[in-house]
Order: sequence, then C-alpha cells, then structure tokens
Amino acid sequence: MDQLQTLMNTELVNGTSISDLLTLEFLAQALGGVVAALLLLMVSFMVANWVRRRIRAIGENNPKLDITLFHFLGNLARYTVLALAALVILNTFGVQTTSIIAALGAAGLAVGLALQGTLSNVAAGVMIIIFRPIKIGDFVEIGGEMGTVKDITLNTTELASLGNVQIIVPNSEVWGNVIENYSTYPERRAEWTFGVGYGANLAKAEQVIRDTIMADERSMSDPEPFIQVNALNDSSVDFLVRVWVGTDDYFQYQADMKRAVKEALDREGVDIPFPTRTLHVDGALQTARTEEDETETRHAAE
Repeated sequence: MDQLQTLMNTELVNGTSISDLLTLEFLAQALGGVVAALLLLMVSFMVANWVRRRIRAIGENNPKLDITLFHFLGNLARYTVLALAALVILNTFGVQTTSIIAALGAAGLAVGLALQGTLSNVAAGVMIIIFRPIKIGDFVEIGGEMGTVKDITLNTTELASLGNVQIIVPNSEVWGNVIENYSTYPERRAEWTFGVGYGANLAKAEQVIRDTIMADERSMSDPEPFIQVNALNDSSVDFLVRVWVGTDDYFQYQADMKRAVKEALDREGVDIPFPTRTLHVDGALQTARTEEDETETRHAAE
C-alpha cells in the first residue's frame, strides 16, 4: 500500500501527480483546456482566412496593383496567423515552445537537404512573385508550353492551354527557361506573306493589299505599315506585310486579314498562283515510249 501511495504521489508534469490526474477538478480543467484550444483553433482559421481575403481584395480592387503579389502575401499572412495560434495553444498546455522551435529548426535543415529539388521550386516561386516576369491572366509560352496563367504558387505555375487544358509547370522550369509573354505590351506587330503571279501588276497588288488591311479599324497607321516585295519564288512574287495591332485583337486580326486580302485580290483580278511545273519531253524519247506502249498493247490483245 505504501508503494502504491508513493506511485500515486509521483510528480509528472509541472507538479502534477497521478492522484491529481484522477480528481474531477483536474479532469474538468483539462477538458476546459481542450475546449478552449479547439475554440482558439477555429477562431484562428476564421481570422486567417479573413486576413487572406482582405489582402487579396486589395490587389483585386486596384487595377494598378499586381494581383499575383497580393495572392502570395495573403497566403503568407494566413500561415503566419495559424502558426501564432499553434504556439499560443501549445503554451496553454504548458509546452515549452522554445525547445520545439529549436527542434523544428534542426529538422527543417535536414528536410531541406533532402528536398533540394522542391526547395528550388520554392525559391524560384519567390523570385517569380518578387520580380514578376509573368502574372495571373498573362498569355505566355514557357519551355514549349503555351497558355494563360491561372495561378502562381510557391511550387508551381498553372497554365490553361488554348484548348483549356490544365498545364502545371514547376517554378524552377519557369524561372530557368526563356519566357515569352505575349500580354506585356499593349501592341503587337502582325505579319503575313502574300504571293501574286509574275504577270500581275505589282503596284496594283500592293495598293489592294494596303487598302484592304488599312480599312480595318484595328489596323494602326502609327508606326507606318510595311508592305514591300520580299522574295521572288519559283511561282510567285511575295509581298511581306507588317502592321501593328492591339494585343487583345492580334489572333483574330491575323485570321481576318488573310481572308480579306485573298477575297480583295480575287475581286481585282490579281492572280494568286500555286506551285506549277512545266515538263519538256524529248521528241525521240516520246516516240520510243509510244511504240513500246503500242507493242505491249498488241501483245496483250494476242
């Protein structure tokens, strides 16, 4: 009995013994602590999500600000609030958080060495968010993948292809590759090559092409359009045409002008050739082949 009493009075944590753990008062206090921790955890999630939404709203409501940066800041603020709440909850239960932070630091170093590839994506994601070579809504081509930027996280960049297919690109490949951003500048230069026949009136053909393209309200007269003979091919004289247009209209404008110029050249009677070849057959060779064909035909009839 004395040994049992000694065991019951053995101190465990912060002066609390086993006998103390079995009292209703201690159980009520422990239960109250658990309930308080759960309530604090729920409130911290609500506050963290609210802070993230408010920070994102700042970027979304102001067109002069980069929404990508505010998405990153919103996520960072959310995780910061949750981390602080976790420390408060651990302190409530008497846990020494300083030793936990030290242990997490050592574990973080070991994990960092093991996950160098993942951390390179995170580092690249930070660089992308800070220097902003791309942002959400841009139409880009990265490492051969083309699409609209839908989201940028610390690990990956999400694109939506022209066929609305999701493309996930690791941030290390985004930052380490050549990025073609088609949305950065408000204007782009459209370019076509139109071929006409060698017998066509080149001055008339040039005027038809110029009038047709510049009649479209999307065509810009400044900078001056470039319309000049560029090449003498086997079956055509090629005009190189370059005209500036708004970036948002670029793709539709390219297609519309190809059709409009083709129809205009047809109306004006300007020949648009296709590749042709003229064969000159030697007369003696042709006669010999004809005689061979006649012989084969006669033998077949016999």
